[in-house]
Amino acid sequence: MTALSNLTNLLGRLNAAVLMVGLWLGAGALGIMLFFMLMQVFFRYFLGNALPWSEEASRFLMLWMTGLLVPTAFRQGGFVAIGLILDNLPRLLSALISLMFLLLIGTVLYFGMRIGWSEVTGIGGRFAMAAIAVPTSFDLSTWMKVPRGWMMASLAVGITLMFVVNIELVLRTLLKLTGHDRELVPIRIAGQLGAE
Repeated sequence: MTALSNLTNLLGRLNAAVLMVGLWLGAGALGIMLFFMLMQVFFRYFLGNALPWSEEASRFLMLWMTGLLVPTAFRQGGFVAIGLILDNLPRLLSALISLMFLLLIGTVLYFGMRIGWSEVTGIGGRFAMAAIAVPTSFDLSTWMKVPRGWMMASLAVGITLMFVVNIELVLRTLLKLTGHDRELVPIRIAGQLGAE
């Protein structure tokens, strides 16, 4: 059990580090998305000339924000409404029900992950987005339309991160069932990390 506790703590530290980067990138995507929306309001309603790309860019950033922030919420919150019930059940029954849910969620995430990555690499991901282009030269003379695969990758990355978090939560629950969860490093919430 000590080896399993050490493995779980190692995975927990890895998840915490990766999700911290995702938290900051997701917050950055949210900030840029908000800037694009306010810019669109100014151009549309004050100048009477709507920008052709800001809404699509905002959707792109919203998907990346979601893909990067949801795994953190899943790791910290788990089953919010169900958690209230589980907290009032005996420890063993609560852990068994949690394990059942986590295994079910892990199965769904596994298949979702496979579908997500096939969308990124499949034919749909090869088409370009209509209004978003990025420069491909330093002098900004050459531009490339952004492939839809870049947008679809946000969901595939988010589901993959959730799957890895789910593995950690399954291991934590198994250790809770065996009474060895006291050896685990607690999961810190985002407010304790300075990311609120």
